[in-house]
Amino acid sequence: MAESERRPRERMVFSAAQLIRRDGVAAAGMREVAAHAGAPRGSLQHYFPGGKEQLVNEAVGWAGRYAGNRVARFLAALPEPTPSGLFAEMVRQWTEEYRTAGFAGGCPVAAATVDCAESTVSTREAASAAFATWTGAVSRALADMGVPEGRAGALATLMISALEGAILMARAERDLRALTTVCQELGPLLDAAVGRAEGPPSPLGA
Repeated sequence: MAESERRPRERMVFSAAQLIRRDGVAAAGMREVAAHAGAPRGSLQHYFPGGKEQLVNEAVGWAGRYAGNRVARFLAALPEPTPSGLFAEMVRQWTEEYRTAGFAGGCPVAAATVDCAESTVSTREAASAAFATWTGAVSRALADMGVPEGRAGALATLMISALEGAILMARAERDLRALTTVCQELGPLLDAAVGRAEGPPSPLGA
């Protein structure tokens, strides 16, 4: 959905997420969000009586839902869905952004976690819920592709953790190296999990 098509409240949440992903929670003041969203500042106080904390938490929740919803779109873009293909699409979203727009943006959920995990309990909880939403979507997709359910959740956590770390390194280095590396190295491991029965490892020589 284009920003102009969003309702005023949705535009404000979207704007907060964009400011957080670029410069952290400190950049998402009520005045800055109103200006980015093209909204009167008083409307922020109307829609978000809990102030900046509520707005940040809703932006984090939006980001988690956005990431989770993107999973289905990534799969639809693949001629034959595979775990490695899904992860490659997750990574490609970021490599394309960085190639075309530079390395200014990151994940708003990660940014809010770094800024507020110890200072604001509600934001830490919102970030945790956002990661759970995203992980759940990836886990279900892996299970649908034949990864045993008990393994799917662990691999979803691995995929998102690797991606988040690679995003941070790419921004620090101003280079795509970390993103392309995690894609290349994790792909075979992810595909090898399809259809593999769960259980203890086989004895040596079996």
